[in-house]
Amino acid sequence: MNVFTPSRLGRLSSLIIATSVLIGLGALAANSVSPLFEEILSSKSGITWVHDNARSEKRYLPETLGPGCAFLDYDNDGWMDIYLVNYGPCDFFKPSKPLFGALYRNNRDGSFADVTSKAGVEGNVFGMGAAAGDYDNDGDTDLLVTAYDHSPLLYRNNGDGTFADQSSKAGVVTNSWTTSAAWFDYDNDGKLDLFLCSFVEYGLKRHIFCGDNKLGRAYYCIPRVFNPTPSYLFHNNGDGTFTDVTKSSGISKSLGKSLGVVATDINNDGMMDLFVANDTVQNFLFVNRGEGKFEEVGLMAEVAYSEDGRPRSGMGVDSADFNGDGWPDLFVANVDQEKFSIYQNNKDETFRDLAMTTGVGQATLLLSGWGLKFFDFDNNGVLDLFLANGHPDDMVDVNMTKVTYKEPLLLFRQEGQKFLNVSAEAGAAFSRQYPARGMTLGDYDNDGRSDVLVANNGEPPLLLRNNTGKQQHWIGVKLVGTQSNRDAIGARLSWSGGGVQRSRLKTAGGSYLSSHDSREILGLGAAAKLDWLEVKWPGPKGKTERLADLPIDKYITITEGKGFQ
Repeated sequence: MNVFTPSRLGRLSSLIIATSVLIGLGALAANSVSPLFEEILSSKSGITWVHDNARSEKRYLPETLGPGCAFLDYDNDGWMDIYLVNYGPCDFFKPSKPLFGALYRNNRDGSFADVTSKAGVEGNVFGMGAAAGDYDNDGDTDLLVTAYDHSPLLYRNNGDGTFADQSSKAGVVTNSWTTSAAWFDYDNDGKLDLFLCSFVEYGLKRHIFCGDNKLGRAYYCIPRVFNPTPSYLFHNNGDGTFTDVTKSSGISKSLGKSLGVVATDINNDGMMDLFVANDTVQNFLFVNRGEGKFEEVGLMAEVAYSEDGRPRSGMGVDSADFNGDGWPDLFVANVDQEKFSIYQNNKDETFRDLAMTTGVGQATLLLSGWGLKFFDFDNNGVLDLFLANGHPDDMVDVNMTKVTYKEPLLLFRQEGQKFLNVSAEAGAAFSRQYPARGMTLGDYDNDGRSDVLVANNGEPPLLLRNNTGKQQHWIGVKLVGTQSNRDAIGARLSWSGGGVQRSRLKTAGGSYLSSHDSREILGLGAAAKLDWLEVKWPGPKGKTERLADLPIDKYITITEGKGFQ
C-alpha cells in the first residue's frame, strides 16, 4: 500500500531555499515606506465567515483540497462582491448543523454585507470551487459551484439580487468529483460554454488508508493511488441548457486528475485552448482545432512532464503574456520538491520552462502552490505574480523538517523578465503562513489596483488591499460583447501609453477553484495620457475597434460595435 513518504533535500540547500522563501529580499523591505498589501480584518470588512474543512481522523482526501472563492459583481452596481465556497454533507461527512457558502455584497465603503440567504446561494453541498460568468447573455453574472459527491450547482442570476438553481434543468450533470471550472466560448458562437475539471475516482467505498500502520495514524493519500477520470466539456445551447460534448470534442480521450484550468489562445488563431493541471499524471494542453474538436498536445508542447520526464502534482495554473512578445505563456504550480514551472511560448505550439532562469524555481522548491495569478500589481504595465501556498497534508510536519502544512504567500515583481521576490515588503500578511487554496483578484474598492482574496482550508479567508501604484496611471475596462459572448472572453486588448505599446488576452479560469474580477486594469505607468486602445473581439474573424481620447484613472465600458460608453 502506498503511503505518504516524501523525499528530503540536502540540509544546506533546503536551508538556503527556505530562507529565501520566508524573508524574501530584506534590503527591499528596509527601504519600503509602507506595505504593498494591507490585510483587511473582519472587524472592518464585515466578512466573518469561516471555512469548515470537515477534518476527520480518517483523512478523507476531499477534506484538504478546498475551498475556492470568487470576485463577481452579482448586482451589476459596478462594485465587486465576494462568494466563498464551503463544504457540506457528502458520503463521509454529515455536519451536525447546516453549512453554507457565503455571498457578500459590497457596501462601497470597504465593507461587505452577508446576503447569502436572501440571494439563495447557500450551496448545501461539499463545495470545491466557483466560476462566475454570464452564460445566458442577459447582462447579469451567473454562478457555478463545483462539488465532491454532487453535480455542480448552477445558479442563474435573476437580476433582482436573487439566484435560481438551474442545475438539473440546464443539464450540467456529472457523476464525478469536479474541481476548477472555466466559462469560455470554444466555438465562437457568442455563448459561453463550460469546462469542468474532474479529479480522481473517489468515494467512501474507495477510501484507502495511507499512513503509519504501526501507529494507526492516517495521512492524506497522494492521488497516485486513485484512478484518473475524464474532465467535462458542455456546449451552450443558447436556451438555458447545455449539451455534454465531452466525447465528441475529444476531451474524454485524456484521463487525468485535474485540479486547475485556464482558457487561453496559445497559437493566436482566435480559438480558445485549455491548459489543465493534473496531479501525479501528465498535464494536458487541449488545442482547439475548430469544428468542435480539441487535440491534446501536452507532451509535444513540453508542458506535460517535468524536465526530467516525470509527472508532477499540478494544482494551480494561469496564462498570460508575461514577456510582452504577444504570445500567451503558461504557469503551473506543483507540490514541494517538484518546483513550479513558468513556460515561455515558443510561438510554434511548444514551450520552454524558464522557472530557474526567472527565479521562480528556486523560491518555490519547498512550497506547494494552489491559487496564483499573473497581474500588474503596481500598474507599471508589466505583469507580476502572486502565489498562494500550503501543503495538502496537515501531517507533513511530522515527516519533514523543512516543509510545513501552512506556508507563506509569495509576491514577485517582474524586472527584466526575471521575477524578484518582494514578499518581505508586501505586508505583515506575508510574514505569516496559511493553509491557502483558492485565490482571486478583484478591485473591490474601485481605486484601479487589483486586490487579493485568499481562501484558506478550515480558516477564515484573507482579504488584502492593494496599496501600490498610487503614482501610476491606469484605465479600467469592462468589455461587453454583442456578437461575441457578453463577457468577451477571448478578446485581445492592445494599448499605448507614453509611446509604449502593450497587449493582453482576456482569458478565463486560472488560479485554483476561483473566479476573478471580469474587468481588465491596464497599467500606464507614468504616462499621463492613453495614446490609443484597440479591442479585437473574440474569434478568428472578430472585428477590431480602435479608440482614442479615452479618460484615464477610471473605469469605462466598451461595447462591441458601439465603442466607449
